[in-house]
Amino acid sequence: MQINQIIRSLFLAIAVLSVAALAVAPPPAAAQVSIAVSFGPPALPIYEQPPCPQEGFLWTPGYWAYDYDDADYYWVPGTWVEAPEVGFLWTPGYWGWGGDGFLFHEGYWGQEVGFYGGIVYGFGYFGEGYEGGRWDHDRFLYNRSVTNVNVTNIHNVYNTTVINNTTVNRVSYNGGNGGVPARPTPQQEAVANQKHIPPVAVQTQHMQAARSDPQQRASMNQGKPAVAATPKPGELHNTAAVPAKEAGAPYHPPANRGGNAQPNNQQARPQQNSQENNPQARPQQNPQQNNGQAVQPGNNAPRPNPMHVSEIPPRDRPAPPSTGNPKLDNKYQQQQQKLAAQQDKEQQKLQQRQEQDHQRLAKQNADEAKKQQIEQRHQQQTQQFQQKYEQQQQKLQQRQRPPNSEPARPPQ
Repeated sequence: MQINQIIRSLFLAIAVLSVAALAVAPPPAAAQVSIAVSFGPPALPIYEQPPCPQEGFLWTPGYWAYDYDDADYYWVPGTWVEAPEVGFLWTPGYWGWGGDGFLFHEGYWGQEVGFYGGIVYGFGYFGEGYEGGRWDHDRFLYNRSVTNVNVTNIHNVYNTTVINNTTVNRVSYNGGNGGVPARPTPQQEAVANQKHIPPVAVQTQHMQAARSDPQQRASMNQGKPAVAATPKPGELHNTAAVPAKEAGAPYHPPANRGGNAQPNNQQARPQQNSQENNPQARPQQNPQQNNGQAVQPGNNAPRPNPMHVSEIPPRDRPAPPSTGNPKLDNKYQQQQQKLAAQQDKEQQKLQQRQEQDHQRLAKQNADEAKKQQIEQRHQQQTQQFQQKYEQQQQKLQQRQRPPNSEPARPPQ
C-alpha cells in the first residue's frame, strides 16, 4: 500500500510541475509581417520631438503606414506612450523589401529592444537599440542628450552623449534598392522570440486618427506631414503638436499607385498570376527605381488578400509527375500527397485557433480596438500561411525537376 501511495504521489507531483511549466512558459512571438506593397514609403520627415508629458511615458517614433483603400502612405506621428508594463521598451516597426514587395514589420513592447531594420528614426533610435533612456527598477530614467524632457516636471534624468556611428539618412525602409542594408544579429533574433505585447489600444487609435486625416497622406503633403509628432497619442490637433520642418527627400510616387487600392479595406499583396498570361502582374526582381522606391509597371489591380484562413480559395494541386520513369513518378506523387496532407492539417489547426479567438472576443464583449487587433493578427497569420505554402510547393517542385530543365514556377 505504501509503494502504491508513493507512486501516486510521484505522478501527481509530475502533473503539477508540468502544468506550472506551461503556465510560466512565454507565448510565441506575435506575427509581425503585414501585407506587401509594390512601391516603397517616402523618406522620414525632419521634425522636432515634443517634450515628454509625464514620467513613465516612452517615445515611439513616427512612421509611414499604408492605407489600402486609398492606395497611399500616410504619416503616423511620433508620440509619447505610457509603457504597458514596468521594464518594457518599444521596438519600432519598419518597412522591408521582401523580394516581391515592401512588407511592414509591426512594432512591439518587450523587455529588450529588438531589430527595427536599422532605420535611423532619431531621438534615441539610431538603427540599433535605444539610447533615449533606461529602466531603474520601477522608474524610467530619461537621457536628456537625445530626448526632450522638461526637468521642472520630470526629475528622473541623466546625460550621456551618444556617439552615432551610423550614416544619418532619411531612408525609411530596409533592403532592396536604396534601402538600409542592416540585418538582425543573433541577439536581436533571440529578442524577437521573447514575450511581446503588441501595440496598445491608444497606439491603434493614434494610427486610426492619422489615417482619417487627409493632410497626413503622402500624396497630399509630399512627404512633409502637417503633424509630425504629438505629446500624447491621438492628439493630432493639439496646439502642442509638431509639424514637419521639411521632407526627408523629394517624394515621387508611381503614377499607377491606385492599382494597389482594395475595396472594403481588403489589404493587397502583389499579384502572382502567371507571367505568360499577364507579364506585368509580378514586380520584377530588379524593379525600376524612382528615388530609391520600387515601381511596379502596369496598372493591374491585385487580388484581395483573405482576412482569415477559412477564406483561402481551394488550391490547385500540382499536376502528377511525368518523368517517363513510373517508379520515380510514383515516389514524386507520394511526396506531393504527403505535403498536401500536411498543409491541409496546418490550415485546419489555424482555422480552429482563429475561430476560438472570435468566440473568446464574443464572450468578453471586447471593444473595437481589441477586435481590430485580433483581425490584424488573423490577416497576418493567413498571409504567412499562404507564403509558407507557396515556398513549400516551390521547393518540392525544384527537388522533383529533372536535370537541365526549365525552373518550375510556383503554383498559382
